[in-house]
Amino acid sequence: MARRFKIWVPLFLVLAGVLVVVQALRPLPAVVLAGGGAPTSVTLDGHFEVPWPEKGQAAVWVAGAGDVGTFGEQKPVPTASVAKVMTAYVVLKGHPLKKDEAGPPIAVDAKAVADGTSDNESRVEGLTAGTRFTQQDMLKMLMIPSANNIARLLARWDTGSDSETEFVEKMNVEAKALGMTSTTYTDPSGLDAKTVSTAVDQLKLAEAVMRFDAFRAIVQLPSATIPGLPTGIINNNDLLLSPLSIKGIKTGSSTPAGGALMWAAYKTVGDKTPLILGTMLDQHVTGADPNGGNSLILVKDNSKKVIEAVRAALTKAGAVKKGQVLGYVDDGLGTRTPVVAAQDATVVAVPGQKLELTVETGEKGLPREARAGTEIGVLTVGTGPGATKVPVALQTDLSEPSFAAKLLRLP
Repeated sequence: MARRFKIWVPLFLVLAGVLVVVQALRPLPAVVLAGGGAPTSVTLDGHFEVPWPEKGQAAVWVAGAGDVGTFGEQKPVPTASVAKVMTAYVVLKGHPLKKDEAGPPIAVDAKAVADGTSDNESRVEGLTAGTRFTQQDMLKMLMIPSANNIARLLARWDTGSDSETEFVEKMNVEAKALGMTSTTYTDPSGLDAKTVSTAVDQLKLAEAVMRFDAFRAIVQLPSATIPGLPTGIINNNDLLLSPLSIKGIKTGSSTPAGGALMWAAYKTVGDKTPLILGTMLDQHVTGADPNGGNSLILVKDNSKKVIEAVRAALTKAGAVKKGQVLGYVDDGLGTRTPVVAAQDATVVAVPGQKLELTVETGEKGLPREARAGTEIGVLTVGTGPGATKVPVALQTDLSEPSFAAKLLRLP
């Protein structure tokens, strides 16, 4: 027995020593930022009711804060000329323009001339084949008087094709990329009732297209003069002339669609002037409604009520307080170091609005050890351009794992 003891004890000690060295020298697990039950959203104090329409569907979004709310069943319905927003988006993605840039000349073809004589659809009349207009002026004719013949012409120009089929395919590709899962485009003008979408989907498009400086400059125009056209062009969105800082975007009306509107407005609150976006579809009057003309009046009236209410309700509010725990630095060995807001975070939003909270680490990644108060990332409150951002920091010292923690870790 004594002999066995003398043999096995040294061997055990050697093995134990090797294990200790291996455990001590093994690479440490990656340091990660974990939620650990910390909030991923915050709901502001108070309550706000959007004055939604009686029927149809609608959605509203505030830049930097996110979704205000939605109304109605989000089922695909005809969009009418609101479809031209996607046409402009595809054209500008493929042929970008700066705010005041004219862009390349585009020749009028025979189809656009013939379409200009068509009855019962919006169009630019009096065109001559071979006449050239700049891309910027073509986009003005597309968006301001809502010219269907210009929508088709731009589609053919963009793809170099004799038809609009290839361009419509591009419209649907872009819709999918934007997450517009309930949208189908069948034509570039929206005249086809099979071009359908939802208010929520169109809101995604509105957010994306309003990032183009050239687009924003065009859709806020109540009228324009185009060199080469015998008369000026008029925007039938008379909300642009209201005192509500409305700056677009696109009306739509037809018998199948009723009245449709994608709108943009602004409101200054303190030192911020956030963009407010909204969409309203499927608005139908009772009674006579030739080509959806009376329903267009209805959708503008209903949208104005929403715009007035949201602008009036926007306020600056505290969302996160300095020192609030937002997550933890996890060293992978059982130690979690709290991460807190290094500053108060205030937002411009409506009372009762729910805002997303997102914490991201800095470019250098997470340290292995650092003193309390060290800034290690950024908190974003809300979503989209203009979202509030404040630094996040360690609440306590972040230390290297102890020798015991290294020794006792499992594989």
